[in-house]
Amino acid sequence: MRDEEQVRRYVERLALVLTQLGIQRMAARVFAALIVTDDSRLTAGEIAEKLQVSPAAVSGAVRYLEQVALIEREREPGERRDHYRVLDDMWFASLRKRDRLMEMWRDAAEEGVDAVGADTPAGKRLAEMRDFLAFVIKELPTLLQRWERERVAR
Repeated sequence: MRDEEQVRRYVERLALVLTQLGIQRMAARVFAALIVTDDSRLTAGEIAEKLQVSPAAVSGAVRYLEQVALIEREREPGERRDHYRVLDDMWFASLRKRDRLMEMWRDAAEEGVDAVGADTPAGKRLAEMRDFLAFVIKELPTLLQRWERERVAR
């Protein structure tokens, strides 16, 4: 049986870790509340109630979490309320969506190398960033395929 007080304390500890990793505080709390929910989905009102915060605070947090692809918004046919949910394979899906962002970042680094000159200290830093991102972009599909095989094997 679930100890709801223990779950509440865990949500706050997880939110603190996520905040230390750079996620906004309220977004971290909302994400943590969603991840410990058995069916992984809640309405904004349910989230506000669980976290004892205002619906306005939840609104900004879910908007942020949607933008960074950690949650999805759903609406049941005939319902007026949105549900927010964490996908079971969210890390996998999130990395897939970040592919394009990494390409944009790599391209911006390449443009920077051209702008400041490849032989300057700034140019060398930008080239290192570009090369690292190019490496990650190249290797990510293989890594995701390996994960899929391992996941199926479990």
